[in-house]
Amino acid sequence: MSEQTNYTEDNIRSLDWKEHIRMRPGMYIGKLGDGSSPDDGIYILLKEVLDNSIDEFVMGAGKTIDISVQGSKVIVRDYGRGIPLGKVVDVVSKMNTGGKYDSKAFKKSVGLNGVGTKAVNALSSFFRVESSRDGKSASADFEQGNLTNEEFLEETTRRKGTKVSFVPDEVIFKNYKYRSEYVVKMLKNYVYLNPGLTIVFNGEKFFSENGLKDLLAENINATDLLYPIIHLRGEDIEVAITHSKTQYSEQYHSFVNGQNTTQGGMHLTAFREALVKTIREYYGKNYEASDVRKSVVSAIAIKVMEPVFESQTKTKLGSTDMGGELPTVRTYINDFLKTHLDNYLHKNPETADKIQRKILQAERERKELSGIRKLAKDRAKKASLHNKKLRDCRVHFGDAKNPRNLESTLFITEGDSASGSITKSRDVNTQAVFSLKGKPLNSYGLTKKIVYENEEFNLLQAALNIEESLEDLRYNNVVIATDADVDGMHIRLLLITFFLQFFPEIIKDGHLYILQTPLFRVRNKKETIYCYSDEERVKAIEKLKPKPEITRFKGLGEISPDEFVHFIGDNIRLDPVMLDDNMNIDDLLSFYMGKNTPTRQEFIIDNLKVELDVIE
Repeated sequence: MSEQTNYTEDNIRSLDWKEHIRMRPGMYIGKLGDGSSPDDGIYILLKEVLDNSIDEFVMGAGKTIDISVQGSKVIVRDYGRGIPLGKVVDVVSKMNTGGKYDSKAFKKSVGLNGVGTKAVNALSSFFRVESSRDGKSASADFEQGNLTNEEFLEETTRRKGTKVSFVPDEVIFKNYKYRSEYVVKMLKNYVYLNPGLTIVFNGEKFFSENGLKDLLAENINATDLLYPIIHLRGEDIEVAITHSKTQYSEQYHSFVNGQNTTQGGMHLTAFREALVKTIREYYGKNYEASDVRKSVVSAIAIKVMEPVFESQTKTKLGSTDMGGELPTVRTYINDFLKTHLDNYLHKNPETADKIQRKILQAERERKELSGIRKLAKDRAKKASLHNKKLRDCRVHFGDAKNPRNLESTLFITEGDSASGSITKSRDVNTQAVFSLKGKPLNSYGLTKKIVYENEEFNLLQAALNIEESLEDLRYNNVVIATDADVDGMHIRLLLITFFLQFFPEIIKDGHLYILQTPLFRVRNKKETIYCYSDEERVKAIEKLKPKPEITRFKGLGEISPDEFVHFIGDNIRLDPVMLDDNMNIDDLLSFYMGKNTPTRQEFIIDNLKVELDVIE
């Protein structure tokens, strides 16, 4: 009989607030990450601090917020009311302490549980808060949540408001790096949701006059608009709607009290239902919901009293009520669209006509594809049983048991050897592997029909579960894992073309990545260093003198499973595939994947980089 572990009073341990946050950071900020994904922890830290400044603006205090991110140090300065000076330490270091519990001071604010800045404080190696008001100021310094210094000034010339500075703790966040592209996208959302607010980030100003209308205009090229953006506003709701000429799937941006609810929630569900219902009633036709919503690009923002989110990171709304004496979220949104969208369509018959023609086109395409889809599904089901192209994981992104699993990853690999190495070294709970057979087809200029007729694309779509909507995406991270050679680069390009052509939202929403694997292994009897560039190789050789053993990895299949586990585990390096906001997808694909032209030849020659493998 095995010896049982004693369970006594000595086993019972009480953690103070900062110990609990540092021991279980995921409960407060979601996943940690290294900054390569927009939902990584370092961006949540910035958001938690920024939310407080946004709430000041919402309450009519301070029209400008200054933000600086220099290396690992973040500074957020607002010109609001300032934290009451006697409570500066408490509001950033005592749980369940904050002004947002008083609905007179903060109405319809983003943060309601008083946890945000405490989490930032506990997870920072340096944290400083300064408040100025009534000609006086107070400040406090912390390290890992521990107070190190406190000052109070009777007189100050500083403008009123709050300034928070912090450095994410490298003990918690390994090898992290802030990417300005993700910060800028976050800040743009804030100004779209708060017309009149100016945010200055590292000297660059962001401002919006037209709210969600500006958001859609930013996210869809003017030449791709089927009709002018429909922009509707109410007391606690704002909606922007249009259809894309070329995009296949639906695309939504949803917000609650200024928070970007990337996983939707009750308000988005209600909006999608109300959109279909209003369209059906206007035309007097019982159109299929999928036909009505095909190619729709829209945004919705609502304000709710005391919203209930499904996690501390506030990515999904759980509330069903608007608050106060208002009706439910579903009823409120339905009544708003039924009145205002219906009125708009009656006043703009040309737009109404374009919408109806788009719906009828979607209906025709759906019927034409129905037979092909059935055959494709049967083929995918048969292939998944016999070909085993997909080695699935146990937990998915957005499944019923774990709706917020942000770690779920699908690696798309080339060949059996590479997929075999990753399969043997992966985390079977959260990491899946899809093995390609040869080079994919160049899908530029092809119709959606090819997705069902081409075995590779059909099986990949089935694995990702994105046929109907991106909301059904089974993996939060889709990672292209190919060799670092010419063929591998070509496969990357063909896969990116596939996603841009048929599912651009996977890239726009930050789900697509390139796996970086080491090019060299430099080792001696005592130490092994993996190098991702020639510069790193040279430094490793200098460190491991005398002359160490050097191996050049020419393909993923050459890396053993025992080694691969280091590159897809805690030390994984991912490069996000990102689109420039001003980039037109059609123009991009035409230039790189269309017919070979003198212009593209000149571009390749001018930008050609030659790598010489010099092994000393």
